[in-house]
Amino acid sequence: MNVPDQLRYSSDHEWVSRDGDVVRVGITDYAQDALGDVVFVQVPAVGDVVKCGDSFGEVESTKSVSDVYAPVGGTVLEVNEALADGPQALNEDPYGDGWICTIRMSDPAEFDALLDAAAYGALIEG
Repeated sequence: MNVPDQLRYSSDHEWVSRDGDVVRVGITDYAQDALGDVVFVQVPAVGDVVKCGDSFGEVESTKSVSDVYAPVGGTVLEVNEALADGPQALNEDPYGDGWICTIRMSDPAEFDALLDAAAYGALIEG
């Protein structure tokens, strides 16, 4: 499994990259592999206020439907509109074109509480 060192991770299998008080969020390589072929992605709306740990979207695959949880709380600034026509980007490039949204964090300490790559790697191997 691909677990980039520069990202942070939630125990719910979301990845987070940070630029100041804004984070970009997606699902991990492990999550997309477990889901199988992604056929639909429900993203949050721009302007939505999300709470850390709350469901803010769904990923539907040929196997199941899974919630996507906010790894940090804040306001949704941007969503990946390309997923509407190309949900397979989550499978093909989960850490690149398969991003889901950006969030302006309300509490940066929530980012600091996320797992680093080594801890996430141990989680998925355990």
